[in-house]
Amino acid sequence: MIVYFLVKIKTNSYKNEPDEITKPIQFKFENENENENEKQIKQISTGNYSIIFLFENGKAIEYLRYPNPNQNPSKIQIKENIQKVSVGYENEAILTIEGNVFAKGYDINPKNTNEFINISSLIEDTNDRIIQDIVSGYNSIYLLTSNQNVYGIGLNQYGQLGFDPKKLPKTRKPILIMKNVSKIFSGNSSRHVFLLNSNQELFGCGNNYSGQLGLGESRKEEEIQKLTKIQNIPKGKIIDIQCGYFHSIMLIENENQNPKRKLYSTGRHGYNGLGKNEYTYEFTEMKSSLFENDDNILDFSCGNVHNLILTSNSKLIVFGRNYFGELGTGDTNEQLIPIQIELPKLRFNENISNYHISCGYNKSFLYYSPSLYSFSNLEEDLIKLFERKEFCNISFKTKNGEIISAHKLILKYRLNQNENQIEKLQEIISKKSIKESNQIFEMIYSNNSKINPKLYSEIKEIINSNEKIEETIKRIYLNENENEKDFIIERKEKQYKFPKLILIMRSELYRGMFLSVTEDKSNKVTDYSELSNKSFQIFEYWIYSNQIKEGIQITQEIINEIEIGIDYFQLNQTNPNLFDLLINKFNNQN
Repeated sequence: MIVYFLVKIKTNSYKNEPDEITKPIQFKFENENENENEKQIKQISTGNYSIIFLFENGKAIEYLRYPNPNQNPSKIQIKENIQKVSVGYENEAILTIEGNVFAKGYDINPKNTNEFINISSLIEDTNDRIIQDIVSGYNSIYLLTSNQNVYGIGLNQYGQLGFDPKKLPKTRKPILIMKNVSKIFSGNSSRHVFLLNSNQELFGCGNNYSGQLGLGESRKEEEIQKLTKIQNIPKGKIIDIQCGYFHSIMLIENENQNPKRKLYSTGRHGYNGLGKNEYTYEFTEMKSSLFENDDNILDFSCGNVHNLILTSNSKLIVFGRNYFGELGTGDTNEQLIPIQIELPKLRFNENISNYHISCGYNKSFLYYSPSLYSFSNLEEDLIKLFERKEFCNISFKTKNGEIISAHKLILKYRLNQNENQIEKLQEIISKKSIKESNQIFEMIYSNNSKINPKLYSEIKEIINSNEKIEETIKRIYLNENENEKDFIIERKEKQYKFPKLILIMRSELYRGMFLSVTEDKSNKVTDYSELSNKSFQIFEYWIYSNQIKEGIQITQEIINEIEIGIDYFQLNQTNPNLFDLLINKFNNQN
């Protein structure tokens, strides 16, 4: 668990913060032993009054500035597993896996501002109560339903809910704002909102006094009470929009431009990164030498009036107000144009693409969150794979009748997880020679079109490009010999073979070891002799099945051994995790 914290606080508002932080420091959790079982951070969301840490096991903790700044972090008491959190200026929203949204704040529940209530259950249309996404604005919350409808709740003083604020200053019941929506964009200090429909048309409403909606010169300095279509959007696909108080920044992806991802901003100068002593009333490209040679903006975030950007070539770029040291520059000087600050040094097994940024009202977080579930249901498929060998290979027949075996599990994830795509591939292979067929599979595994561009043009429509899968396939299945796909774990003079792919899914330690370009990992073994026989049996069985092996009496010694092993090998845990299962079984025995 790695979290870096950037902010200057004049009073010790959170218990574990020093009085001044103007350079990135590693964030330390209070009661760290208690929270150690949470393990991997999935998301951080922060506003002015609170911070929420969401973990991969679906649990979350929050730090509150009020009413007691010296209190310890508290676990959020919601029975359902959490999949996303979104913190506004002084409100919080939580989306569960079941599609329910729990929220709190003065404008949500004034009688008890610290009590979470189910706001999705308040939607009048009972068929529209399954929520797909949430975004918090300054003091408003937006809900995107599974039917692609957007509801708003909270303050509407600038028309940020799409209604006349004189007639509807606020609402404690979700109201329908727009239908046919694919994405919502707002921010923890934003009094405006953007909604993107399925046709990539962008609409906005709310505070536009600084041009933060990008409606152009003719609509500057006015309050937009109804959803209005945003014109003159740069060509390409809108990936994300981050909203501050005075400005908005948009990330556009266009395959025909170089670099293919570019940032555009609108609003007040300095905070939109253009370095001009004027406002910008339309989305304008952010130009900086810091972006010129970068193919990819990995992540970016807007606070109240500050911004952080992370690039694929490991640049951490900052600009905006810095009164609280929120830019991490080591001082409190305002930066009107983007500058680069030193990024904390990565460990050998870390990938820059797994770092994320979260800017609060006057603070910033940089945190490491690997995509543990980038393989979708791969864990479930792996279990089947090791129980039944026929899951491993699938046969294809060329035009001359030769048989080629391919890895069925890999094809499933490389071909958009669609059986119809495998049928299409069968049809293509049936018309190709053995040489052409081998080239096709090599291109599918590696996503390398240069092997045979003409053949690639025939299969590119059925390939799902996923960097994590591509990386794994390249380094393990394509580049390694058959006898190197297993990894030997040694204990007490006995050797056990584990497929590397499942160890990658289960352990950050092994993930870093196997995916590292510089590590010599072909013949390594790991000595597990410190584990007792029973502990190793539990460990081995859980790696494959995510279950506790039956017939083993759980003792405190076993629990202690497993706890040490989980921590040392950085095991990725799902819900319920191994430690919790052991504790429950131990308690039931007694």
